[in-house]
Amino acid sequence: MSSLILPRRRLLIASAALSGGGLSGIFAHAQAPAAITRDAARPSFPSGVQSGDVLADRGIVWARSDRAARLWVEWDTTPAFAHARKLRGPYALETTDFTARVDLTGLPAGQEIFYRVQWEDLAGGVRSEPVTGRFRTAPATRRDVRFLWSGDAVGQGFGINGDLGGMTIYEAMRQREPDFFIHSGDTIYADGPLQAELKASDGSTWRNTVLTEEKSKVAETLKEYRGAHRYNQLDDHQRRFAAEVMQLWQWDDHEVTNNWSDSKDVSGDARYTEKNVALLTSRGARAFLENAPMRWFAQEEEQRVYRRIPYGPLLDVFVIDMRSYRGPNSFNLQPTLDASSAFLGPQQMAWLRDGLKASRATWKVIAADMPIGLLVPDGKDTQGRDKFEAVANGDGPALGRELEIAQLLSFIKHQRIRNTVWLTADVHYTAAHHYHPNRAQFQDFDPFWEFVSGPLNAGTFGPNPLDNTFGPELRYIKAPAPGQSNLPPSAGLQFFGEVQIDGKSAALTVHLRDMRGESLWQTTLLPHRA
Repeated sequence: MSSLILPRRRLLIASAALSGGGLSGIFAHAQAPAAITRDAARPSFPSGVQSGDVLADRGIVWARSDRAARLWVEWDTTPAFAHARKLRGPYALETTDFTARVDLTGLPAGQEIFYRVQWEDLAGGVRSEPVTGRFRTAPATRRDVRFLWSGDAVGQGFGINGDLGGMTIYEAMRQREPDFFIHSGDTIYADGPLQAELKASDGSTWRNTVLTEEKSKVAETLKEYRGAHRYNQLDDHQRRFAAEVMQLWQWDDHEVTNNWSDSKDVSGDARYTEKNVALLTSRGARAFLENAPMRWFAQEEEQRVYRRIPYGPLLDVFVIDMRSYRGPNSFNLQPTLDASSAFLGPQQMAWLRDGLKASRATWKVIAADMPIGLLVPDGKDTQGRDKFEAVANGDGPALGRELEIAQLLSFIKHQRIRNTVWLTADVHYTAAHHYHPNRAQFQDFDPFWEFVSGPLNAGTFGPNPLDNTFGPELRYIKAPAPGQSNLPPSAGLQFFGEVQIDGKSAALTVHLRDMRGESLWQTTLLPHRA
């Protein structure tokens, strides 16, 4: 991707020497003399290209320009582009941070699609050098399917470390050649500034060899939220991965600020001069939607993130949103389900129930941005009671947000909806949980699995305590040793998960993998017939 360059302004370089990788070449290009050359006069792709929300006959292609330009996209079923179809895309303007997307339609099912993207400069009509990418459309018939999931990128002050080759986990994932990747949230850490050096909890020194002005403080302005996304896109491995693997993005809290809900209060946080959390949320949501390679919804709910992605007869992916419709983070022990104890919210819950019931896919994967049965604390309330960030609230009967999950699990059982699997990240370690009513306080549900994996490039924490409300049993875990916390990516505890569905037997195999792509643990689930 030699045509990719860094933004020409406001780039701070923490180190002039980056070991190996393409970053050194990019910096050399960024520091070239200011004389106007033919290449410099062309629009460029400072954030690469991405694809997302690909179905059997359509898929999103996304790119960002360095200036006002029009997007042009060609696609074909071979990399030679001998029979390319060409589309004139939308304008990329300041109003969208120079991002633009095209929804390619009329694609053949079950096919490798190669695309080629160019920018047309609005100032003079000159075109950029082309940048290419690819994705696979969903199959119309049964075939093997392989996909990955993980979350949490550039958290806890750990950014791009060129001394270690950058965010190499993306290369390990790319080498798995998946059909797609589910980014399970915390796609950025808007509240996680970066410094040139960071003393890690294991005594090592972490160096962020790439720094930008926007990532030098917590994000408050729209420019700073956009800059957090731009920063992650500076990593060579991330850009190459995004160009070759279709993605399904969801969001969680750090796209705005840590543990945000209607009860979030930053009045005592000296890092923030903007104290209006609703305004911060609106800016974070805008930047997320600009950068996520997803298909936008119509104006009746144009900022909606939850959606279903059908991927052939063996798989439906239900991407849910556990952030936008929740009630305030609280002590989470309400005896009834109302606005204060909502988590998915009634509209999204109705959509999920209807979608699961209508699904004819063998496997129904629920892509969640937070786990069900792990305690995730959020400090104390004014009465000194523990507050909770996720669903779980401690051992005992279903209360608070658990009431919503209990209703969903009971619905799945009584409607005889088979083969549901939950995938999530958030807690910064990897684990496998099996839920069973015989171990549970609430028992009106069928057994199911929840798999946890992450982070991608952030501090490693855990393990979190399990809540017995839905009877989870820990089947596998890889987390820091007792007494250790917030370990740097260099400690090796970065994780992603992989799901393989066999096209003939429909058996679903889950691997929990480390940052090098090595399988740490696996299990195979056989489909249950209705």
